[in-house]
Amino acid sequence: MSKVSDFKEQVSKLTPKDFASNQDIRWCPGCGDYSILKQVQAVMPELGIPRENIVFISGIGCSSRFPYYMNTYGMHSIHGRATAVASGLKAARPDLSVWLITGDGDSLSIGGNHLIHMLRRNFDVNILLFNNQIYGLTKGQYSPTSELGKKTKSTPLGSIDHPFNPLSLCMGADATFIARAMDREPKHMREILLHANNHKGTSLIEIYQNCNIFNDGAFSTFTDKEIKKENSIYLEHGKPLIFGTKGDKGIVLDGFQPRIVNLDSDAELSEKLWIHDVYDRNKANILTRFFDDPSNEKALPRPFGIFYQESRFCYEDALREQLVGVKKSKGTPDLDQLLSGPNTWEIK
Repeated sequence: MSKVSDFKEQVSKLTPKDFASNQDIRWCPGCGDYSILKQVQAVMPELGIPRENIVFISGIGCSSRFPYYMNTYGMHSIHGRATAVASGLKAARPDLSVWLITGDGDSLSIGGNHLIHMLRRNFDVNILLFNNQIYGLTKGQYSPTSELGKKTKSTPLGSIDHPFNPLSLCMGADATFIARAMDREPKHMREILLHANNHKGTSLIEIYQNCNIFNDGAFSTFTDKEIKKENSIYLEHGKPLIFGTKGDKGIVLDGFQPRIVNLDSDAELSEKLWIHDVYDRNKANILTRFFDDPSNEKALPRPFGIFYQESRFCYEDALREQLVGVKKSKGTPDLDQLLSGPNTWEIK
């Protein structure tokens, strides 16, 4: 057997356990992070990438302990700057599979500016944005995604901040792949993770993650068996937007205004149902705005799945092309000569 075929066979035999490190996991019992970690470890062997070519980079927060628990290379960086670190790594080593782990506070508060610039540059990086709508590591302050009126230790009278809509923000930053998953829907999450990995460019997955200590039940509307089918809708490319406990409700577009129809009483509208198209930017923008308060009787269901994707050149590829072009036209530069420069000064 050749060295190449032997190497491929070793990679193909990797299992989820091979991607689990020997570190004790220090998340609170019952935290949604456990589910996300398990699904990521489960999909890694399917990628066919050797562990030494995979890197997990995080910022600060509960989610950012993630690299310790992956048996790959990784870096626990600084608050809000994981995107900058990942950008630098991908620029220097475009051959690596880079995964960025962040939270709603880490990426949408102090790291918000870095996030939007990574998205517009379109590095080939996978971003997992854990959204629990709270600051968990610092013990329960409201976050940029906490709902209006949220009472926390830092907002005892209720938050008066208008919350961020993460995926709408990402669409505004010209992201090339955005999706939403749920910690309590592991099979669906694995599918989204695989699609994100296969996307050439920056993929961002917002993952609703329950913090059972400081914000327990934040997403119960979309997880409780009795009501979740009435309040959530799962997107599939080329298929109509249908939801409801009995699958008897659908979405139609009235111009640019989405409207819920009852498929039993409005049978003639079944032919006009909204067909999901992951390549339609205009419809994706509307989908990100399915963000009503679930207590509202006319609330639209919360979408899960891939909202949008497009093909666009990656920053690191364009950068490499520039460097190759300069070397061809001007030759390989002398670093010592560049540093010393053409001028000298005599100090008396």
